[in-house]
Amino acid sequence: MSRGNRAAILITLGSILFTVAFLYSYYLQPEETGPEQPVPFSHNVHSGIKEIQCQFCHPYVAYSNFPGIPPVEKCLYCHNYIIVQFPWIQKEHDYFNTRTPTPWVKVNYVPEHVFFNHQRHINSKIACEQCHGEVKNLQRLPQKTWQMGMCIECHREKKASVDCWMTCHN
Repeated sequence: MSRGNRAAILITLGSILFTVAFLYSYYLQPEETGPEQPVPFSHNVHSGIKEIQCQFCHPYVAYSNFPGIPPVEKCLYCHNYIIVQFPWIQKEHDYFNTRTPTPWVKVNYVPEHVFFNHQRHINSKIACEQCHGEVKNLQRLPQKTWQMGMCIECHREKKASVDCWMTCHN
């Protein structure tokens, strides 16, 4: 076997190994994601690429204790015109036509004895990303159970009240 053939074989084998490693890391490597949703929703596409503000889909966050899970009508506000024939969008139309809310799977958990007020945080100009992270870079959101230490740390940094009964446990 000549040196030219050996070099070509090594380059070919190296290319094959690199391609297999890339495909594995891109498609098969498990990533930290939350539960599958009934309709695959990409925060990356919606809030990242399309730059849709959080409050558009979570409309109650500025005036309620709860951010609100987007109703099917909110999805169809855009998707009556954008990728209408896509199978997952058709599934949203099925929910709408049967007057069934999309059964989104909850990903953020706050203990039952805690009263968390989104409105106070939004009105205090706390960016959604500060608590929820850079969701614009994620396809599926990971599940998260909020712990008191996270909140106390943030409140101390911002010199906000840490009075348990006046702040969270009322």
